Amino acid sequence: MKAEIITIGDEILIGQIVDTNSQWIGTELNKIGVSVYQISSIQDDKQHILNALKEAQERVDIVIITGGLGPTKDDITKHTIVEYFNDTLALNEKVVHHIKALFQKYNIPFGELNRLQGLVPTKATVLENKLGTAPGMWFYENETVFVSLPGVPHEMKGLMEFEVLPKIQKQFKLPYIIHKTVITYGLGESSLAERIEDFENNLPLYIKLAYLPNYGKVRLRLSAKGDDSILLEETLHKLIEELYQLIPDIITGIDEDGEIEKTVGDLLKTKGKTVTVAESVTGGKIASTLVSIAGSSAYFKGGFVTYSEDTKINLLGVSAETIKKHTVVSAAVAKEMAKCAKEKLQSNYAIAVTGNAGPTSDKTDKSVGVVFIALATDSEIFVEEFNFGKPRGRVIDKTVNMALQMLQKEILKN
Repeated sequence: MKAEIITIGDEILIGQIVDTNSQWIGTELNKIGVSVYQISSIQDDKQHILNALKEAQERVDIVIITGGLGPTKDDITKHTIVEYFNDTLALNEKVVHHIKALFQKYNIPFGELNRLQGLVPTKATVLENKLGTAPGMWFYENETVFVSLPGVPHEMKGLMEFEVLPKIQKQFKLPYIIHKTVITYGLGESSLAERIEDFENNLPLYIKLAYLPNYGKVRLRLSAKGDDSILLEETLHKLIEELYQLIPDIITGIDEDGEIEKTVGDLLKTKGKTVTVAESVTGGKIASTLVSIAGSSAYFKGGFVTYSEDTKINLLGVSAETIKKHTVVSAAVAKEMAKCAKEKLQSNYAIAVTGNAGPTSDKTDKSVGVVFIALATDSEIFVEEFNFGKPRGRVIDKTVNMALQMLQKEILKN
């Protein structure tokens, strides 16, 4: 069972808004066994919409359309769909009553444009939009389902959850699709592929492996598809056990629980240890990553964002002489930052980072991309130098990931 998602709106194409609808719809369809074959974003243009619908009908079993159902003249989806299905519009009094009640509830004047939203194609099954004014519409033509939904995210989600997904499950016999993602840190995609080449070559035909690299980590997504959910689950479990045997040194966990910030947090909590951060180049991103995990107050003492020389000296207590001698981007300054942060908040560990994210190297002798990461423990302070290249976002994200990897390895030593 294949689906295509079509989002309609010039605001998406010019970058004014980000299309989060497709991501959410794709996830929810996948959960019930529907594979998304293609996602398209198109203009509010009649011919463009007509072409997209025709092409989608030739490719997939289900077409989900979002956007263009508002009351204004630029919202043309409904009228275009009417043309596509050689249909006519008729006023649906139930929809009009719903819109009037909604407007009355919020003390909003009800006008002619709002009443016209009650016009729906006669061939459509109307889907009640409890959260907004534009109803959803369900068509079944030539063994293809077409669903038209408003583009407002919370309205679309309500219609999908309460109307569309249940109808799809009722109308079609769907397979099971199960994903398990193994999260690894510290090895690049190509090197990782070499280590598990035999594993990948011997996968069953109903299992697919995808590599999802991102700044210092690679997710290995195993996807299973079939009619026997127990077989799929058992096979995935065995394959994950096999991966743990092959690459135990770089696996941090499975799915969301395998994110390194979660793994580090669990280790700190289990061992009753705490951590502090002192950040320059990352501007607080290490701290925000750590506290994104629920319960992080049990092990995260706090942090310092010391972006300038003055704050390194006045807030943390880094020696002005050290900065003058070595510059702010140096191993010596990183070590002092870690030492001072640990002492000030009395934590078991302290991470400190300083570097050049770019685009210029400012008042340092280090090139763009160079970062120093220091880690202070109860017994020592050590520092490592990295060159994460360009651009700025890459440098910052790789610094965050590497800092947490260094902390993880140190915790596991004890």
